[in-house]
Amino acid sequence: MSSIKRLNSSDTGFHETLKDLLAWESVSDDAVLATVMEILSAVRQRGDAAVVEFTNRFDRMQTASMEELEIPPQRLQSALAAIPTAEREALELAAARIRAYAEHQKMESWSYTEDDGTLLGQQVTALDRVGLYVPGGKAAYPSSVLMNAIPAKVAGVGELIMVVPTPDAEVNELVFAAAAIAGVDRVFAIGGAQAVAALAYGTETIPQVDKIVGPGNIYVATAKRMVYGTVGIDMIAGPSEILVVCDGNTDPDWIAVDLFSQAEHDEDAQSILVCPDADFIDRLEASIERLMPDMERAAMINTSLTGRGALIQVKDMDEAVDIVNYIAPEHLELSVEDPQSMAARIRHAGAIFMGRYTAEALGDYCAGPNHVLPTSRTARFSSPLGVYDFQKRSSLIMCSAAGASELGKTASVLARGEGLTAHARSAEYRINKD
Repeated sequence: MSSIKRLNSSDTGFHETLKDLLAWESVSDDAVLATVMEILSAVRQRGDAAVVEFTNRFDRMQTASMEELEIPPQRLQSALAAIPTAEREALELAAARIRAYAEHQKMESWSYTEDDGTLLGQQVTALDRVGLYVPGGKAAYPSSVLMNAIPAKVAGVGELIMVVPTPDAEVNELVFAAAAIAGVDRVFAIGGAQAVAALAYGTETIPQVDKIVGPGNIYVATAKRMVYGTVGIDMIAGPSEILVVCDGNTDPDWIAVDLFSQAEHDEDAQSILVCPDADFIDRLEASIERLMPDMERAAMINTSLTGRGALIQVKDMDEAVDIVNYIAPEHLELSVEDPQSMAARIRHAGAIFMGRYTAEALGDYCAGPNHVLPTSRTARFSSPLGVYDFQKRSSLIMCSAAGASELGKTASVLARGEGLTAHARSAEYRINKD
């Protein structure tokens, strides 16, 4: 039986209780840090040999060389051909929707010319090479392959290299099929910190990438954090989250299962309801108790709801909006009468699901927007993964003679004010003396 917390915003100490509930420290302990540092150093120094050694040790493989760990393109195509028709069609439909949405995100180059002929602008280019980490074995997520790979391809990334562990040589055919649909260029059956190291530093077989994206366990997350700067990374993701704002007029069974949908990810996932209607919260609690035993992952859901879940009663919808903006949830469902008006007041959320019919699960798989979202309140300052994460901008500056002369006067004054004489003279040489 779930004992999900019930909170009331009018209670003394509510904000401290909420702050404690939201607290999440994805900090690696000393043992994890030491292990990851050893792996990164070994791969950097010994390349392929170290990757093979760690793969055999951690994934219980019997591999002699890196060549054996590369999955040939025809193997991906055979997986696509072998999976059931319904699964192939679902992957293809999801991919088409993700691609269509991503096309709208592409940044374009632009420039403008000032009256004196000086040109200023921005040139947008794609990253040359990106590494995609995909969890392996039974925990594999083909949807994550699509969500990470397709925006990269739409952005124009030259080469996309996927790494996916296959512990005990266990392969997930749907992951391979998704890689084929998404147009992944190369795939290696490696995982863990050693895969991150191989992508970040390059080996004899795996070329160095410019950015690493995709979720992983604590060793993968720690490795990504440690190689940041050598390569780019998408984010350090915490446990999955959902916050549902309900006015009390949605079927409580729907909301209960929406809360379950995040709680079944893992024991640290967070599911929160915000509602002004105490009677509805009572009915929702009853739905939770009645429906949970039918869930395949009931034990995990119960642990998640008991440990990090909450049903929060607020005085009105204005206060609900304030609490949402404080929590800055990864997934936000607005199960209310006029969700678009409320959404306009939301400043911090990874993805906003508007209306009673828009289940967060649709966004996980096939709505189109990306399901790689900021967690642990980082939606206050970061955004969902998108095409823009695989593009970069270069500033364009081309001065005419007249423009260089005029700008040089200002630059000279500022440079001399900073004591940088060479800067000043560089600008002054181009000032028209006539």
